[in-house]
Amino acid sequence: MKTSPLLRAQAAVTTCAWAIRSRLEEVQQEAKVRGDRGDSPISTVVIIVAAVAGALIIAGGLAAAYGRANGKLSGVLGG
Repeated sequence: MKTSPLLRAQAAVTTCAWAIRSRLEEVQQEAKVRGDRGDSPISTVVIIVAAVAGALIIAGGLAAAYGRANGKLSGVLGG
């Protein structure tokens, strides 16, 4: 007896849904046992330092450009 493609697709989707559900339950159980570890403090510090350094580089570049223009940007800046 030949099974229809629709029936096979339904069986495949049901199997995938069961696998995903069981994996999700495993992850939830592991999270209860181990707790939430959160982000690494080292990576957080690296990201913050990189953001501050980038802001300083941009501000320094704008200050250098304004200094090189020698005050000629007053009309552009609305002053």
